[in-house]
Amino acid sequence: MLILLYMKNRLREYRARQNLTQDDLAKKVHVTRQTIIAIENEKYNPSLELAFKLSKTFACRIEDLFEE
Repeated sequence: MLILLYMKNRLREYRARQNLTQDDLAKKVHVTRQTIIAIENEKYNPSLELAFKLSKTFACRIEDLFEE
């Protein structure tokens, strides 16, 4: 039996602080808007590369954006 666990995240909160739309953020980190939606809704865990891009965009640690 396969159980998938998705990380809780604060992406929506960080995005709102900078007045970014999902589309704006997607363009900054070179993914689709659907990817940002899926991460925010905890339906998709970002790759390590994407997590680094997101943390750099918000000038924070990965641990500040994502938790287990």
